[in-house]
Amino acid sequence: MQSPKLLRNAQTQHGDASSVDVENIFLHRHMLSTNPTSGVNLHDREDNPKCVWFPDDQDGSPAESKDPPISISEAKSETQSKEVLPEKRKASSTDDEGYVKKVKLDANGLKTKRPGFSDERYDETSYYFENGLRKVYPYFFTFTTFAKGRWVDEKILDVFVREFRAAPPEEYERSLEAGKLTVNSEKVPKDYRIKHNDLLANVVHRHEVPVTSQPIKIVYMDKDIVVVNKPASIPVHPCGRYRHNTVVFILAKEHNLKNLRTIHRLDRLTSGLLLFGRTAEKARELELQIRTRQVQKEYVCRVEGRFPDGIVECNEKIDVVSYKIGVCKVSPKGKDCKTTFKRIGEVGSDSIVLCKPLTGRMHQIRVHLQYLGYPISNDPLYNHEVFGPLKGRGGDIGGISEEQLISNLISIHNAETWLGLEEDQIVSGEIKDAAASTSVVENPINSETEKPVITQNLEPSNEIATQTCYEEPDRSFDSKKATSDPQCSECKLNYRDPGTKDLIMYLHAWKYKGVGWEYETELPDWACNSNIDYDQV
Repeated sequence: MQSPKLLRNAQTQHGDASSVDVENIFLHRHMLSTNPTSGVNLHDREDNPKCVWFPDDQDGSPAESKDPPISISEAKSETQSKEVLPEKRKASSTDDEGYVKKVKLDANGLKTKRPGFSDERYDETSYYFENGLRKVYPYFFTFTTFAKGRWVDEKILDVFVREFRAAPPEEYERSLEAGKLTVNSEKVPKDYRIKHNDLLANVVHRHEVPVTSQPIKIVYMDKDIVVVNKPASIPVHPCGRYRHNTVVFILAKEHNLKNLRTIHRLDRLTSGLLLFGRTAEKARELELQIRTRQVQKEYVCRVEGRFPDGIVECNEKIDVVSYKIGVCKVSPKGKDCKTTFKRIGEVGSDSIVLCKPLTGRMHQIRVHLQYLGYPISNDPLYNHEVFGPLKGRGGDIGGISEEQLISNLISIHNAETWLGLEEDQIVSGEIKDAAASTSVVENPINSETEKPVITQNLEPSNEIATQTCYEEPDRSFDSKKATSDPQCSECKLNYRDPGTKDLIMYLHAWKYKGVGWEYETELPDWACNSNIDYDQV
């Protein structure tokens, strides 16, 4: 007898707001019917709009304004010592400012930028390829955490049911009984009350979400830096349900590039240039350039409608609506932002737009385009009616509060079904064999159609395969590598493969230029379907 169809969160497979994955939320239009409250407008428009249209022959990148220097000097009273306290001030010169920031990075860079994964972690599982997707064999993984203060004196089962909702309560109860969920490496009863400094460990059978099978191409590499062209759908580093299907794990496992330092990041659905440091010194140097806005970045995107002529500059502040779900919006209480846009081509009723972010806020390009009324054509989040009938144009979110917006976003995120069950099919507790594991995928991605990587202003390096000991992974499913767990609920589910529309967003990091360096990638296919002379852009 088959169990009824179960709805699980598409990205995290979780069923609760607390498990929402910051990077991977996306929405489908048919999942929400907005009914905004009439007559409510939370955003009073300013008299002087901050979106400025520049004609083609003007420069839309005025110099950035600097904060005025702050000087604080206080002398002691006459009744006290005549010593004067050292003056406290904000550095007024660029050199001083850079020195201060560099000291801060030097203090923390090594600790925060070194992944530190061992070979044992990399060897937990391996990949196979199917329907244009890179898949990971399910594997056993131990989650560990020290007890938080709010958990003390609470029953361990109650804590896991409330705090970790990746599995149903009965599964945690079974794990306690089987000794898979332990405290300080010891089996405990389900009514065990957590104490200070307890080390909790839970062994789970982990199933990762498929990503595109397109290869991560290396644009440039030397002893200090690695520059890659990240395909859409692959997260930069482990997060949520992604671990081995991430850029840092794939580079380590397939190119022997381990312990890379993250310099910056791209959203999971964004493709393009991604820089890693191979040494702590180089990582800090490049990160400092990015932080001090010495790096010129150019992105290409495809937006709805015919974008205006000339250079469009948007200076609207951006605020994070919720750090939990990673959603932003234009708001007067946000942080300063600046992006310039220019239409460089058209594809049907859409426009190809060149984007130059002068600041580096979260989702900056996507949010500014939403505000201007030209959202990225297939942006699953910011091109959605959850932001109101105007989909956030001009800051209009349909008269609802930010709290209601967050609630709607979480509800829709938890109802995602692109990885839903295939019809009502439930598989046995054993992993499917190669034939049974094949499922229908919508418009699979062809990884063979990519063009060669473009590398400019760089001396040729040795063959990448030679430098990294790269070996093409075994692309076929091997039932001998599959594992199963009779207590794993996901082993009993048959998830539908994601289609092309679930894996790609029309936003690509094209060019980065810093002090003494410049890198450029090839353009994705969606940006090449128009008569654009990119050499003249």
